[in-house]
Amino acid sequence: MRTVKTTAAAVTAVLAAGAASVVAGRLAGDTALKAPPGRPLPTEPRLTVHATAAGRIAVTRDLAALRPGTYGLSGDGSHAVVGPVLSTETHSADTVVRRLERVTHGTVKPGDKVWLTPGLHVGDPGTALGLDHTDVEILGELGTLPAWFVPGIRDTWVIAVHGLGTTREHPMNIMEFLHHHRFPVLALAYRGDPGAPRRPDGLNHFGETEWRDLDAAIHYAVAGGARQVVLYGWSTGATMALRAAGRSDLSDRIAGLVLDSPVLSWEATLRALAAAGRTPGALLPLAVRAAQGRTGMSAEPLVGADAAAPGHPLAPTLIFHGPDDQVAPWGPSRRLAAEQSQRVALHTVRQAPHAAMWNADPEDYEETLRRFLTPLM
Repeated sequence: MRTVKTTAAAVTAVLAAGAASVVAGRLAGDTALKAPPGRPLPTEPRLTVHATAAGRIAVTRDLAALRPGTYGLSGDGSHAVVGPVLSTETHSADTVVRRLERVTHGTVKPGDKVWLTPGLHVGDPGTALGLDHTDVEILGELGTLPAWFVPGIRDTWVIAVHGLGTTREHPMNIMEFLHHHRFPVLALAYRGDPGAPRRPDGLNHFGETEWRDLDAAIHYAVAGGARQVVLYGWSTGATMALRAAGRSDLSDRIAGLVLDSPVLSWEATLRALAAAGRTPGALLPLAVRAAQGRTGMSAEPLVGADAAAPGHPLAPTLIFHGPDDQVAPWGPSRRLAAEQSQRVALHTVRQAPHAAMWNADPEDYEETLRRFLTPLM
């Protein structure tokens, strides 16, 4: 009898431990699967504002605070734009002084908790950039998708789609550039975004299902007079662009792809975000398995033949990516560029975090973009 009780207790302990592991894996995966749009990813450190003055702001000394380039600085209820580190200013052992370009929303004051973001603009193309635009509605498979349309005279449209941790405000970083070159621009909000339909399961599928919303935008553009389109995506938006290029029945209308920090291995990205959210390393494989079970996604990286439509070569593609991306490793981007070197160009950007390749050096980024887009006009 004692042996039976001991065995039963051991089995119960094993089952309890197994159940606890499943729950822990599920919770760890939620860091990525439920990442809300417009909120910082766990890889982005919180900084404290120490002081502000005319054209200057001092924040906590951190590797993030020392990044070159121009960034948004967001807090709860505030947004500002900060420029480069000011080498002429006195920096304490605990602070970094950057140029304060402008405060775009709310107030920024000492003691505020803030984080750097790739998005420089808040509002819409009219209020933020002074660009004429139209609020349009696109019929997707889950309902109506809101989008901004900025008109241009060309019959090649650019469809811009944001990624993890951002909203359709993010593409406004390059909207003035595209408008200057007379491209019509369609900036899309997709499932899970503010104003767009909810995801059926409430989970981010890293572009695996979301690409269908981008496909709806392609159909909208073609129906609206676009002869061809360029798909421009950041992060999982870049993944959506690749999926659409490989699966849309209008893939022959896709003249090119611009991919900024593409998530080509959702498994690697989920691990990175879970680890940044302080998930113990032993639980990371459980988080991946839990995510696969909940979403049905394959763990295979989106590279090689899967990046092209059957029977069709991948459209000319420009990738902006670099080794300092802690969310989407750039190894898969390098492999894709190597495997399809005739169609894919990789522009390496260093010292730039995820989806912020433009921020590190806007002038170089836009010149590279101009050279890529010119033959597609």
